[in-house]
Amino acid sequence: MNFTSIKEIDSLQKWIKGALKIKKNPLKNKKLGKNKTLVMLFFNSSLRTRLSTQKAAVNLGMNVMVMNFGSEGWTLEFEDGTVMNQGASEHIKEAAEVVSQYADIIAIRAFAGLVDKEKDNAETVINGFVKYATVPIVNMESATGHPLQSLADAITMEENKTKHRPKVVLSWAPHPRALPQAVPNSFVEMMQLQTEMDFVITHPEGYELNPDITKDSKIEYDQNKAFENADFIYAKNWSNYNEYGKITNSDPNWTITIDKMKLTNNAKFMHCLPVRRNVIVTDEVIDSENSIVIQQANNRTYSAQLVLQKILKKLNK
Repeated sequence: MNFTSIKEIDSLQKWIKGALKIKKNPLKNKKLGKNKTLVMLFFNSSLRTRLSTQKAAVNLGMNVMVMNFGSEGWTLEFEDGTVMNQGASEHIKEAAEVVSQYADIIAIRAFAGLVDKEKDNAETVINGFVKYATVPIVNMESATGHPLQSLADAITMEENKTKHRPKVVLSWAPHPRALPQAVPNSFVEMMQLQTEMDFVITHPEGYELNPDITKDSKIEYDQNKAFENADFIYAKNWSNYNEYGKITNSDPNWTITIDKMKLTNNAKFMHCLPVRRNVIVTDEVIDSENSIVIQQANNRTYSAQLVLQKILKKLNK
């Protein structure tokens, strides 16, 4: 059992209930991971993902090994038939099989390069390990998805849901750096599994996400109109998908402000963190009582623990 995409969830509501059950008693299954090892491979930086996933594994009684590939590992080659007389020192074929001998589960974090769209969409790193590893693979954020984050987002919205049918808005916001589409992609895919919520994506024209992911999700180019009567505002930047990896809009008018939040139905503010204060969102909003970003971060432990628990139960059969 791999967990590489939010689309692999069979029933989102059942998974949310499972995670909330774990949250009430995180150490209930402490013996489940006894004598099992989680190897976490980081090709990119991390704070919440590393600590929450490691804590989740410890809660399940697992041993944890962490390796930062960027500074500690050999450069990997992923193409078949390559004459390795350039930079890469080791092929994914050997690396994945070797790591599998040390691990019962491998968790991987590898961002998009934002240079070659085709290569990023092919999910070279994650799929390379899925192909050649002999143990389950967990996605801790890949080139095009961050399923552990979107599962935590779903848990958080469940804890803050309204009695009426909630309206959820995913809003683009400016950022000084070009960022991947992984978080918004998985959030969109998660929202497509929500049958009891209305969902709107708002962003400047030209900043559409991959249409194969957004499909028929509603898109509104007027941010103020999108915010009207919203119950949840999820802010996130992503770089241009069509002019791949480029920043073609830095309009500060898209920053989430208290005046924009006044257009909503007293909406909760969400962000995956880290966040650029007073660029993505003003201090007034993120420090308000309606900000649930810290709760989101806390729920990262229980989304990861649910995934690891499900895999361990299959391994222990």
